[in-house]
Amino acid sequence: MKISNESKNTILANKAVMADNILARVKGLLGRKEFPAGEALILRPCNSIHTFFMRFPIDLLFMDKNNYVVGVVPALKPARLSKVFLRAACVIELPVGTIQSARTSKGDLLSII
Repeated sequence: MKISNESKNTILANKAVMADNILARVKGLLGRKEFPAGEALILRPCNSIHTFFMRFPIDLLFMDKNNYVVGVVPALKPARLSKVFLRAACVIELPVGTIQSARTSKGDLLSII
C-alpha cells in the first residue's frame, strides 16, 4: 500500500502494511531492528499506542474515519505511551523524520491506496 498526503502532495510511504486484527496489532513493530524510510504500519482500530520493548523511536499520525490527521506525534521514543486521540480511528507508524520531510500536520487529508 501507498500512503500520501493529499493536502501537501507528498508521499509518506510506498510500502505500508495494514494491521487490522488483534494479533497483527499486538505484534506491531516489535522485534524489528530497523524501520527503513518508505515503510509504514497502519494499526486499525487504534487511538493510542505504546513503544514498550521497541528498539527505535517512531513518528505517529492519528487519523479519523475520513482520513484526516487528528494527531501528530513526532519521534516517540521507546518505552513510552502516546496521548489518546479520542477522534482517531487508526494510527500510522512511520520512521522518524517522515512527518517533517512530508510536511504533514494536523488537519491534512491522507490517502491509503
